[in-house]
Amino acid sequence: MTHAVPPPRLPVRDRAAVPDRAGGGGVSPMLTRLAAERATGVLEREHGALHLADGQVVHAESPFAPGLADLLLAHGTLAADAWRQAVERADEEHGAGRLLVEAGLVARGALEICHLGALYDAGYFALAPSSTPGRFHYGTGQLLGAVRPVTVAELERETLRRRALLHRLWPQPLADTAPLLRTTPRRAPVPATAPDARQRAVLALVDGERTAPDIARALGRRAFPTLADVRRLAAAGLVAAKPPPSAPDPPPGITLPPVTDPDITLLKRLRDALEAL
Repeated sequence: MTHAVPPPRLPVRDRAAVPDRAGGGGVSPMLTRLAAERATGVLEREHGALHLADGQVVHAESPFAPGLADLLLAHGTLAADAWRQAVERADEEHGAGRLLVEAGLVARGALEICHLGALYDAGYFALAPSSTPGRFHYGTGQLLGAVRPVTVAELERETLRRRALLHRLWPQPLADTAPLLRTTPRRAPVPATAPDARQRAVLALVDGERTAPDIARALGRRAFPTLADVRRLAAAGLVAAKPPPSAPDPPPGITLPPVTDPDITLLKRLRDALEAL
């Protein structure tokens, strides 16, 4: 009589223990470990990248969030030529931000406010749940310079706070990244609150093609307040996320082989194990 041998258990991150190690929300075990190591380099994830120096986050970027340049160049705060020249002259010792401040082109306080806004916006997307493990490249610098570093714990706490707030406004995260459509709200016994000026500006750019980050860039605004406006408009029935395109039908005469659904739980455990290495 034979007995089936159970497969070995995969290492899985202890989510309950992560907040104690990180001092924050434990969003990324790899990021927690890098902070403890005081590592310097760039952590690349599916939806963005985080630049670290001595274990602190000094810069973040994501295709879904307006960057520092977008915020500084909006509304005439800084000329495009001045930003380009600062980037060209920057090195690891004299970052572009420091050069702009020393030249008197941007006030230190204004630079820090825009930098933190861009960092937290990009960090929100970079730390979003992903289907692939992150990769860290040691010693990779960036030319902006350390304007206002934040700890990993601070970034994770802010990311979790934003997730919770946006979920309360409208629990459909697809509205953050999908093209947006204008919709007609249903009649309600009690009229909904009319959109304010900021929301009307967002609504005016909803055309079925632009996403919330596209609208933020067009308006010269930060990503997170725009996401909040979009979710409020969605809750009011004024906008909706455009559904993703459906898979095309196979050509006539071609029969596709049957597909067995993979063990999603096992795949997630494999991903978590790889990220925890």
